[in-house]
Amino acid sequence: MALCLFLVNTLLAQWFDPRHAQMEANKKLYELNVKVDSLAQEVEEKDKFILNFQRVLSGDTTGAFDNYETNIEEENEPLTSAVDVAKLSPVDSQFRQEFEQTDLSLLNFTNAPSNELQEIFFFPPISVGGFISKGYKVREGHFGVDIVAKKNEPIKCVADGTVIMASWTQDSGYVIAVQHRGNLISVYKHNAELLKKVGNFVNAGEIISIIGNTGELTDGPHLHFELWYNGNSVNPEEFITF
Repeated sequence: MALCLFLVNTLLAQWFDPRHAQMEANKKLYELNVKVDSLAQEVEEKDKFILNFQRVLSGDTTGAFDNYETNIEEENEPLTSAVDVAKLSPVDSQFRQEFEQTDLSLLNFTNAPSNELQEIFFFPPISVGGFISKGYKVREGHFGVDIVAKKNEPIKCVADGTVIMASWTQDSGYVIAVQHRGNLISVYKHNAELLKKVGNFVNAGEIISIIGNTGELTDGPHLHFELWYNGNSVNPEEFITF
């Protein structure tokens, strides 16, 4: 008798009570709505990031790093206000002077690359006859490396990814940018011709453009190559053998 009452109040109630089915359907519908909202928000944030990055590449940096710089100022304010340079010992003063003269100054806001970036295998963008004419110099506003090669040399994508920019800019000429996994973006500037369009998926080592001399900020055929990780530039020579 007890078993019959248990079945009537549990399993049989679920089978024959229409309200139970409706409640289960409503619960699943709510869970789906939450997932859709979360995905929509993630897509919106990624679209904003890509649009902002494209705007920076095209030369419009207005407000691009306002929040970033504000956060840096807020973080550094207690430290700088608490330090009296005049009271530093001679050893500390000498260390401070040497530090400000190195490339490790606060002008480089790049965070240390994560293990995820270290584990990616990169193809060199130019495989034959290329050499670096100018390296990564943050102090000078040079956020990549210049690679000189012969005319009409094909440029290859350094890793699997999706093209997020393929257009012309006044300073950099024909520019193509590829979004890779782990918030990594590679940028290729001064191309003579672009062979891929926005939205195209490209494989590592696949030809995406032809080396050129386009744009105002160039003095000969070369590739200006940049790597951006989590919104910060990184030195390509630390990860790619050119």
